[in-house]
Amino acid sequence: QVQLVESGGGLVQAGGSLRLSCAASGIIFSIDTMGWYRQAQGKERELVAGITRSGTTNYVDSAKGRFTISRDNAKNTVYLQMNSLKPEDTAVYYCNAGTVRTGAGRYPEVWGQGTLVTVSP
Repeated sequence: QVQLVESGGGLVQAGGSLRLSCAASGIIFSIDTMGWYRQAQGKERELVAGITRSGTTNYVDSAKGRFTISRDNAKNTVYLQMNSLKPEDTAVYYCNAGTVRTGAGRYPEVWGQGTLVTVSP
């Protein structure tokens, strides 16, 4: 069984920074894509940033220039460095892993439990 455990959320003032981490646990052979999604209250979940195993990244327009996604394949961990945070970044942030190959088989998609990021004005 694969689990994604997120950490690093919290309360920060506008203009501040936070770094989210997400570690996959289990007997994992490889993970194709990893990413961060967010869901603000009353809104749909959206992709914030994604990264392939080879390091190719993509970002939602609102995150470009402020957020940086990275991953450590050896640790099966993905990070999201968030700078110049704005109140509109307030949301629950979810980690996602796509095509996870493990000793027990292949998982098409795995989600973390979410971590709350609150940006005060």
